[in-house]
Amino acid sequence: MFLGLYRLLFAPILLILAPYYLWRMRRRGGYAEHFGDRWGGFDRVPSRRPGVRRVWIQAVSVGEMLAIGPLLERLSADLTLEVVLTCTTSTGQAIAKERYARRILALGYFPLDAWPFSRRSWKKIDPDLMILVEGERWPEHLAQARIRGVPVICINARLSDRSYRRMQRVRWAVPSLMRGLTRVVAASAHDAARFVELGFDPARVQTSGNIKLDLTLPPLDPAKRRDLLVSLGFPEGEPILLGSSTWPGEEKAILEAFSALHAAGLAARLLIVPRHAERRGEIIPELAASGLSFHVRSSGPAPGPCQVVLADTTGELRGLTQLAEVVFVGKSLPPHHEGQTPIEAAALGKPILMGPEMSNFRPIAVELTDAGAALRVPDAAGLCAAVRTLWVDPAKRRAMASAARDWHRRNQGALDRTLAVIHAELETGAGGGDKMHVGQVPGV
Repeated sequence: MFLGLYRLLFAPILLILAPYYLWRMRRRGGYAEHFGDRWGGFDRVPSRRPGVRRVWIQAVSVGEMLAIGPLLERLSADLTLEVVLTCTTSTGQAIAKERYARRILALGYFPLDAWPFSRRSWKKIDPDLMILVEGERWPEHLAQARIRGVPVICINARLSDRSYRRMQRVRWAVPSLMRGLTRVVAASAHDAARFVELGFDPARVQTSGNIKLDLTLPPLDPAKRRDLLVSLGFPEGEPILLGSSTWPGEEKAILEAFSALHAAGLAARLLIVPRHAERRGEIIPELAASGLSFHVRSSGPAPGPCQVVLADTTGELRGLTQLAEVVFVGKSLPPHHEGQTPIEAAALGKPILMGPEMSNFRPIAVELTDAGAALRVPDAAGLCAAVRTLWVDPAKRRAMASAARDWHRRNQGALDRTLAVIHAELETGAGGGDKMHVGQVPGV
């Protein structure tokens, strides 16, 4: 019943929302190439090879693409496997093309979740196993897997507060929604408990930990570090404050915190990396109004020294994080509450500042705060005060950095646990649809 209703409503809802999403895609750019993939026109997959199993991985955007790097490395080392990789955003596509081209069989966009498009993609790709990364759970896509008896694993699975609330409101539909999902490999015990509460069979839910914690981030060598600083217009030796993956309103807050350091005569430079580079048009006027000297990275190397750099580029955040003395994690100051990931900053041993809720990364944020690696700030004024406190206390910064590195080391191992599930499904050939039993949701 749910799937029939979903199929009936998908087309009219898509037509209503199409202008907004087409506007967003045009604004972000990069979607023209392989746009036909959205309609299932995935024509770059070669014929199957005897004895080689095919794995289809769907990772939405940049964060998920970066997270699966170690997983792709391990899977591509197995000559009996081949990987077809899809994503949803043009930025995710660019990262995949740059980093993973030699490790995968084909790369494309995930189809729209309507019956003809999903069915067409499934026929062309014809996988033995489907892997969804983090939050991907599309009813038509799962139905196509169930029809074909293909197991579907959701790895690094998360349920944000918002997703959890939404699913609680439609608990009657949860069994149908999850029916094609063979296994949930949750990023935390907190997430695993939410899946079980919503009705997923506890026997098919397990906790791996977050695979992003298994990332290996090689340090910048001294020469590359110097070159990067020169290209930014920053002198060596001055501590850098980083606004990581900022959202609207947060650029102003971090500019005010930095201006307070500058007014107090404290040596500092500021790096702002917005979550969406296309927002540069909103941010540049704020930089100009601040009275600080600034450079926009997409325009090329800085012509000379500057106080602030707007890093409106894609795929550079990890390298830029290595330059930072303190990292503020974006999408976390009110009215935002979801939070961007603090994992890379912790792995690199950086003192972390974040807003009060961090609902998308709540367990990790709590652990980092309890470990002494992060400080929560209530609002923009709190951010300003916390930045000043850390800037005048190098010992505090060193202690937080050490705590972040220790936390990261303690929490590794998710990749091996995830791979064990993947190989078990490949070896047993457990089917998705008929072998998947979603527990009865209370109250249904």
